[in-house]
Amino acid sequence: MNTAPTKASPILHHLGTLLPDPEALYQDVHAHPELSMQETRTAGLAAERLRASGFEVTTGVGNTGVVGLLRNGDGPTVMLRADMDALPVEEATGVPYASTATATDPEGKKVPVMHACGHDMHVTWLAGATALMAQARDAWHGTLMAVFQPAEETAAGAQAMIDDGLFKRFPKPDVVLGQHVMVGPAGVLGGRTGAITSAADSLQIRLFGRGAHGSMPQASIDPVVMAASVVLRLQTIVSREVAAAESAVVTVGALQAGNKENVIPDEAIIKLNVRTFDEGVRKRVLAAIERIVNAEAAASGAPKPPEITPLDRYPLAVNDAGASKRVAEAFRGYFSTERVHETGPASASEDFGSFGSEWGVPSVFWFVGGTDPDVYAKAKAANRISEIPTNHNPRFLPVIHPTLETGVEALVVASQAWLAA
Repeated sequence: MNTAPTKASPILHHLGTLLPDPEALYQDVHAHPELSMQETRTAGLAAERLRASGFEVTTGVGNTGVVGLLRNGDGPTVMLRADMDALPVEEATGVPYASTATATDPEGKKVPVMHACGHDMHVTWLAGATALMAQARDAWHGTLMAVFQPAEETAAGAQAMIDDGLFKRFPKPDVVLGQHVMVGPAGVLGGRTGAITSAADSLQIRLFGRGAHGSMPQASIDPVVMAASVVLRLQTIVSREVAAAESAVVTVGALQAGNKENVIPDEAIIKLNVRTFDEGVRKRVLAAIERIVNAEAAASGAPKPPEITPLDRYPLAVNDAGASKRVAEAFRGYFSTERVHETGPASASEDFGSFGSEWGVPSVFWFVGGTDPDVYAKAKAANRISEIPTNHNPRFLPVIHPTLETGVEALVVASQAWLAA
C-alpha cells in the first residue's frame, strides 16, 4: 500500500487492524452463496454491519436489496454499489471455505451454488469501506449511500431496486461508484472513460417443424436442420454485417431438439447471447438475427413463424468523462502509478450502469485484479493467461490478499474524491 499522505489516508489508517473481520466475512459469504433473488442471508450480514457502523438501513429493496445511509453533515452524496448473488456452478477450488451449497433454481431444479464471479469479494469490500468511513467521520463530510444489490447475474437486480422506489425513497447521489474483481494481478486497478462493459441481449428462438419417423424424412419439416442452418448463418452477422472498426459478439449457447435418434421432432430451441458496445450496432445485429431466423424458417417451409423471446438485457455501462478523470486522479494520488492502468472495454456485461443512466447522474465502474501476481506474471511470460480460471469458472478464486485491501482502499479513495473534508 502506498503510504504517501492523501486526503483518504486518515480513513485508511486503521485498515490493517480491521482486516481480520472482512477476511472472515469474505470466507463466510463465499462458503454460503445464494442464487439471484435468494440472497437473504448475505443481505442480513450486510445490513447487520451497516447498522453496527451507524447507518440508517433499509432492507428488502427490490426483494433482497439493502440500502444504508450515513449522513455526515453538508456535502455531496456518493453511492457505492456491491452485488451479492452467486451462480449455479459446482465449486472446484478445493479451499477449506469452498461452497458445498445447493439451492432450487427458478425452474425448480436443485443446483450447486458457488460465488464464481467474485460478488462475495464485492460484498466484503463495501462492508469494509463503510466500516472505515464510519470510524473516521471527521475526515469527510456529506452522505455515504451503500447499496447491496441482488440479482446482477440475471440482469434483474438493479432494475428491481429502481422499480421498488430507489429513486424516490433515497437521496439522489452526485456520483455512483462500483468495481468488479477480474483476472489480473491482485492489487492492480483498471478503468477507462466511456464504455466499460458491453450491452448484452439474450434471446430464445423457438423454431417450428413437423415431426415424423426417422425413416420417412419426406413427411417432416425438420427443425433440427432448420436450427443448424440458423446457427451457421448467424455466424455471418459479425463477419459480414459488422464493420471491422466496430465490435460485436454473437454466441449460440444452447441448441435443443428431440429426444430419440429415429424421431424427427416438432420443434427446436436456440438460445443465444449478443454483446455490443454501440446502440446502432446492437440494433443492426438484433435485426439481422430476426431476419435470418425468419428467412430460414420460410425457406424450410415451417408451418408457422418462429417465436423470438428476449430472456434478459444488460445495458451498456458508460463511465462519465469528468467523474472518471476525478477517480483516476484520486487513484494515482494514493496508489503507485504502476498499479493504476487504463483498460479497454470489457465484453462482460453489468447492470450497474442502470443506476447512473436512469437516475441521470454520472457513474464510474472499474476493475480490481484478483490473481496472485506471481501466477499472473508466470502465465503472461508463458503466453498462458487464457488458462487462468476466469469469472464463472468452477475454479475461479481471487487471492484474498492484496485483493481485499485494494478493493476497500479503492472505494474509500474514490469516495473521498467527492467527500473529502
